[in-house]
Amino acid sequence: MPLLLLMSLAAAAHADEDFLEPEQAFRFTAHMADAKTAEVSFDIANGYYMYRERFHFSSDGNAKLGQPVFPQGKVKFDETFQKDVETYRNRVTIRIPVEAGSAFALKVSSQGCTDKGLCYSPMDSVAHLSPTGAVSAVAAESGGNTGAADDGSDTGRIQSALESGKLLVILPLFLLFGIGLSFTPCVLPMVPILSSIIVGEGARTDRRRGLLLSTVYALGMALVYTALGVAAGLIGEGLSATLQNPWVLSLFALLLTVLSLAMFGFYELQVPSAWQSRLSQTSGNRSGGKLIGVFAMGAISALIVGPCVAAPLAGALLYISQTRNVVIGGSALFALAAGMSVPLLIVGASAGSLLPRAGSWMEGVKRFFGVLMLATALWMVTPVIPGWLAVAGWAILGIGYGAYLVWGQPGAWAAKAVGVTALILGGLQLVSVSTGGRDPLAPLSHLRGGAQARIDFAHIKSEAELDAAIAQSTGKIVMLDFYADWCVSCLEMEKLTFTDPRVRATLGNLVLLKADVTANNADDKALLKRFKLFGPPGMIFFDAQGRKMDDKTLIGFENAEQFLARLNRITKANPV
Repeated sequence: MPLLLLMSLAAAAHADEDFLEPEQAFRFTAHMADAKTAEVSFDIANGYYMYRERFHFSSDGNAKLGQPVFPQGKVKFDETFQKDVETYRNRVTIRIPVEAGSAFALKVSSQGCTDKGLCYSPMDSVAHLSPTGAVSAVAAESGGNTGAADDGSDTGRIQSALESGKLLVILPLFLLFGIGLSFTPCVLPMVPILSSIIVGEGARTDRRRGLLLSTVYALGMALVYTALGVAAGLIGEGLSATLQNPWVLSLFALLLTVLSLAMFGFYELQVPSAWQSRLSQTSGNRSGGKLIGVFAMGAISALIVGPCVAAPLAGALLYISQTRNVVIGGSALFALAAGMSVPLLIVGASAGSLLPRAGSWMEGVKRFFGVLMLATALWMVTPVIPGWLAVAGWAILGIGYGAYLVWGQPGAWAAKAVGVTALILGGLQLVSVSTGGRDPLAPLSHLRGGAQARIDFAHIKSEAELDAAIAQSTGKIVMLDFYADWCVSCLEMEKLTFTDPRVRATLGNLVLLKADVTANNADDKALLKRFKLFGPPGMIFFDAQGRKMDDKTLIGFENAEQFLARLNRITKANPV
């Protein structure tokens, strides 16, 4: 009910706005239909229309344009111009013959109005096209509109698929992207949570039961993930900052800690007997209470574990915010969540063969998953606690579990080996925190000068500071990095990508700006909204003239090789 109320309030708030921004009312896209034909389209919002006679096309010296081919519009008497005019609603696609031997810039001038009486100023839109079909940039110069042209990148494919409105194209694409995201640190913590639930079943666990539990868990995660995404799209901003605050993270970490105690035998994890009896009477299934608990656990996991913004999620949210099409956008989000659930389903389906059924091994596995749940809890609160406390936590966890395996009880050599490994890793963290280390992923880096490898960014707090910094960039390429303390992918970029010597050397030729949106205040929201971002991570690039390079925007994590290739493409295309 709170989610439904949130979505209703968001929709009502949007309905109270008088007029859409021009780039939302008339969304521009362009591509090459073939080597000799450019195709320009405008998606027109409900209650808005565009004039045929106000379309004008021109290009740079690299291309010669033929006579545009317009579809038939609707003729109406226009009170503004006091004459009959031909207009278009919903969507208009115009085909333009082109003779070009190389890439060229296509400029489109257009004008539209709303049924409420407002007529917008003429809008100039530019697409950089090529006879080969490549698109290097699409933009509306007057309003900063970015079209959804397919530039061959993930972002281009996502936008192009959503623009098509074809679920047979959208669902498989987002499912594949979800599978890719399932191996990121934002999603992986759900695996030990689900594994703990399955192991907690004890001797009753088999493949069928494990698959059922994992399906219910994944369904809870997918539905809540979709609902939150739709709500965020309708509101027009991400919910990550709301969910990723110290209180919410601490409460969920506490819940995981309490649940982990069941893995250590402190209590039996089950729904109260009174609830079980009532559920049994209504469903005839004794496991009904358990399944509801598993579904709820999946729903909670979606709230906290999976808010990282990646290109597919950002594309779907932007699509919902601009079109208000909850069916297409929500379906894409559900397919994305389904893809992220694949490892969870594999864990469930393998329960009968990979997890022991009974005996001392089962007890050992339960304790192992209890430790994993404690590790997940610590990982979740790491962004909002002091660095030394996080390192100390890893030291205590490693040394404590290692000591238990080595000296706590008789065990096989494999358990002893795991215990020794845990002791060594925990000892490294203890040395780190004792000598001033603050990075659990590189506990000894501060002792060998690793801290000096950090990249210096100029921090900006508002749009005014950003504009001033770009104006003072003295003809250099500018990179704006959106960051937040609670953003896992941001931390990955800093620790795994920015530390690469080749990346640091290339970034040394750019002006580096950082917008820390951890606080999620009004200035942070304004910066995110300006670039149509729903949260970090996001990297925006500006050329030497201070113009945003739309096709070079990065949303999500890239490793050093991928990011270096991106930087090389940017610097080669924009020499300074």
